[in-house]
Amino acid sequence: MKKRSKTKFIFVTGGVISSLGKGITSASIGVVLKDKGFRVNMIKFDPYINVDSGTMNPFQHGEVYVTKDGAETDLDLGHYERFISRDMTEDNNVTTGKVYSNVIDKERKGEFLGNCVQVVPHITDEIKSRIYKLVSKNTDFLLCEIGGTVGDIESLPFLEAIRQIKLEYPNDVLFIHLTLVPYIKTAGEVKTKPTQHSVNELRRIGIQPDFIACRSENPLSRAIKAKISLFCNVSQDKVISIEDAKSIYDVPINLERQGFSASILDFFSMIQTRKSNYLDNWKIFLNNFYAHEKEITIGIVGKYVELQDSYMSIKEAINHASAYLKIKTNMRWIESEALETENYEKKLCALNGILIPGGFGDRGIEGMINAAKFARKNKLPCFGICLGMQVMIIDLARNYIKLENANSAEFNSKTPYPVIDLQKGQKNIDAKGGTQRLGHYPCKIYNNTIAYQTYKENLILERHRHRYEFNNEFRELFEEKGIVFSGICPQNDLVEIIELKNHPYYLGCQFHPELQSRPLQPHRLFIGFLKISLERKYETKK
Repeated sequence: MKKRSKTKFIFVTGGVISSLGKGITSASIGVVLKDKGFRVNMIKFDPYINVDSGTMNPFQHGEVYVTKDGAETDLDLGHYERFISRDMTEDNNVTTGKVYSNVIDKERKGEFLGNCVQVVPHITDEIKSRIYKLVSKNTDFLLCEIGGTVGDIESLPFLEAIRQIKLEYPNDVLFIHLTLVPYIKTAGEVKTKPTQHSVNELRRIGIQPDFIACRSENPLSRAIKAKISLFCNVSQDKVISIEDAKSIYDVPINLERQGFSASILDFFSMIQTRKSNYLDNWKIFLNNFYAHEKEITIGIVGKYVELQDSYMSIKEAINHASAYLKIKTNMRWIESEALETENYEKKLCALNGILIPGGFGDRGIEGMINAAKFARKNKLPCFGICLGMQVMIIDLARNYIKLENANSAEFNSKTPYPVIDLQKGQKNIDAKGGTQRLGHYPCKIYNNTIAYQTYKENLILERHRHRYEFNNEFRELFEEKGIVFSGICPQNDLVEIIELKNHPYYLGCQFHPELQSRPLQPHRLFIGFLKISLERKYETKK
């Protein structure tokens, strides 16, 4: 008798090359299903052997996305949360490292009763258990993205596991294969051969895709879809065109224009039973995103700006707030090391606001401090996040309070004024992975502050990722000089938000507000920062 699952499984694989956009495609499928009233959850399988993303170099891997329960995950989980408006947890990101670590732990405890531990069935069973863990009466569809590219040795255990799930639940599994259909400019032709080879590789290991999603520069013609259909053994209506779009937020609209959600429901013999206006609200967001009358330029002074994926959530939070305000925000990415020269002011004078994001290590720190000093002295709106708040504090200590050589203990362990220091619980920790202050923590907001004007409430929850903090030994001295500590963690008295009196907007927060910004619910701190930057620009013009 065939087994049935109360949750339908949609597995998204990728072929030909990496960076095709499996995460955006998967999240967009979630949007169109959510619009039909279905409850959607998502999971990302990453084939690397790292246990999580926490120790990875931002230049190689991009942003580390932190969930509310403190998991350090792949940046695609940020896309999942932003697109389907559902908080992810550590269960939504599974790596090869997690899988093997858990299987080895079980073997050491004797849980396999002396059997030889093998990839099949023990590793594949562990992968399947991670998927089945998310089966729930509150989830109609579970979208599973398989990282990497078909043909990579690292991805094989995951592909074998989902092949087995199709055997176990033949009526409840749908395979979508995302592939590249390149346009060869010199020949003036669109080529389907890479897609054919990619699908053949997938079929060779026992998986026949039900849908083929084709990344291309332009929409695919009917003739190209017919050719892919013929050679890849799928019906023509299941060849989906995912052409280049102006914005990632256009992708769900493009999918639905092709009737994609109806095709999925038809595949599973399902009907829509609930109403939703999710896509209508999404379209309103998109209209606001494009229909701007005013514009501003914000400088993002960071350590990893060569790879903007390192600041993915920052970039999208700015986009969300810009749409809300119906303005265009030009993001000028400024490498912090470039601001360590004598004439650094020239690189900042044309900006309407400065945002200083997070990071680790001492490279480029003096440039970030210079950016904070420039914003403070010139009354330019300045928003510091995590490390950004810390360099604002260093600037205040050195140049405003006049504590010579003040610094963070992270950058100079011998500084006479360690205004930023390790948290007490961090001082004897050697392991780097998963040991920072991570995830949701409460923050008490004080009245009559910019923070309160922004949040309109006295207790908030925000996500963290840091080891160092403001050194409370200096709090009284800072307050005497006009620095306002407008947000404090009630659990351990840690400084969460700082402000400077008599400045239009000089605000830093130790947490990462960008991680909770959504297209349909922009984060209030980003709205406040862009709004004051806009007002300052047009006040100056008057």
